[in-house]
Amino acid sequence: MFGLSFLVLLVAGVGWGYLKLTGSIDTFSADGISGDRPPGTAGGQNVLVIGSDTRAGDNSGLGGSTGAVGRSDTVFLLHVYADRKHAVAVSVPRDAMVDIPACKKPGGAWTAPRPHSQFNGAFSVGETAEGNPACTQNTVEHLTGLRVDHTVVIDFAGFSALTKAVGGVPVCLPQDIHERDLNPKRPTQGSLVFAKGPQTVSGQRALDYVRLRHGIGDGSDIGRIKRQQAFVASLIKKVKSRGLNPTTLLPLADAATDAMTVDPGLGSADKLLSFVMSMKNIDLHNTKFVTVPWRYEGARVAVVEPDADALWAALKADRTLDGRATAGKARDDRGSPEKSSPAAPVSGKGIDVAVYNGTTVNGLAARAAELLRTHGFTVTGTATANAQDQAATVVEYGPGQRAAAETTARLFGGARVTESAGPGIQVIVGRDYAADPSPAPAASAAPAVPSAVTDEARSADDDPCSDLSYG
Repeated sequence: MFGLSFLVLLVAGVGWGYLKLTGSIDTFSADGISGDRPPGTAGGQNVLVIGSDTRAGDNSGLGGSTGAVGRSDTVFLLHVYADRKHAVAVSVPRDAMVDIPACKKPGGAWTAPRPHSQFNGAFSVGETAEGNPACTQNTVEHLTGLRVDHTVVIDFAGFSALTKAVGGVPVCLPQDIHERDLNPKRPTQGSLVFAKGPQTVSGQRALDYVRLRHGIGDGSDIGRIKRQQAFVASLIKKVKSRGLNPTTLLPLADAATDAMTVDPGLGSADKLLSFVMSMKNIDLHNTKFVTVPWRYEGARVAVVEPDADALWAALKADRTLDGRATAGKARDDRGSPEKSSPAAPVSGKGIDVAVYNGTTVNGLAARAAELLRTHGFTVTGTATANAQDQAATVVEYGPGQRAAAETTARLFGGARVTESAGPGIQVIVGRDYAADPSPAPAASAAPAVPSAVTDEARSADDDPCSDLSYG
């Protein structure tokens, strides 16, 4: 969680806690991270946060998954803006249907890509108790087109200990909650677990709150995601209210790092410190929580396009949810200003592209091909697509060609980029290009984030009792 990472790093700078923290930080192997990754950006940074419900070790009595396989109970991608004063956490529903790329199993073999699969299945690839964070990272990069700079995994034991160390977290419920609401198979209502209204929870009660699903709101996982967002927002607010000093922070860091696993880039106290110290000035109000655009697809969840692409494009351009460019220059991990440079012009040198017309507008593929040629691309051919009802332009790419596909998409207003089974790069132009065949005035600018996302954004300084529509 964002609050967890922020706290651990600040405390790591306290000399008398340094060695203890260094010995507590576990890392996962980077061998399973895909070689076909989105390019990095000169602006903000992206941190993938995974909540694991494994029952291994100290988690056995805390209500984690009943099997021996670690599963991801909650996942969000935290984008920290270049000005280090804004941040947004995007939750991805565990039931969302996504394409899971090839992932490495513990024995060294790589799986075949799994199209249209449940998102939380990525963490379970290899069926180990500790889960597969590298596979989840690969899946998020494939879904978003954003490079994940760091990954953090926190299990139930660490979460429980953290909430105790902070002295409890304020939450608010719209109704009384009983034991059967936590366990729908229970034959009777059982005792009261949570009373209606504001209260403070920690330990097992905090876990019960963030995992609560049935008997409240619409009983959906989406409602639970909103409760989890409200909880993390309240946790950050509580920590800042206590003051950021060694007396309050060291117990939190001890609690967090004992059950925290990170990528090798954050695998020591000094690395953690250098990364998070640059985030110390992020404002509560400017810390936002949203959910990727979604809709139900039967019993599962579909990611809604092009709305999701607009969200990823905004983050890639380091723009806030309301479309503003953040003030200030990008900063390195030490918090020092980096030299900024204007967006590079689109150059297609060495990139071969086939163009298909996905509409009924005559000559559209030829127009797109000419645009590509003027920017140095080699157009291998033009043709009519199999289907001519394409709403939005799509750039498809074969293995190892993601970066080239991202470059191609810049000429088409941030077109969606997706992997295909075939070789090469293909542009399927849609009705959006027919309406405006000229390239976007600023190729690096992001389209507006849909109001469906921005209207439901929660800030870290919101009252816990505000907006209880999710239960």
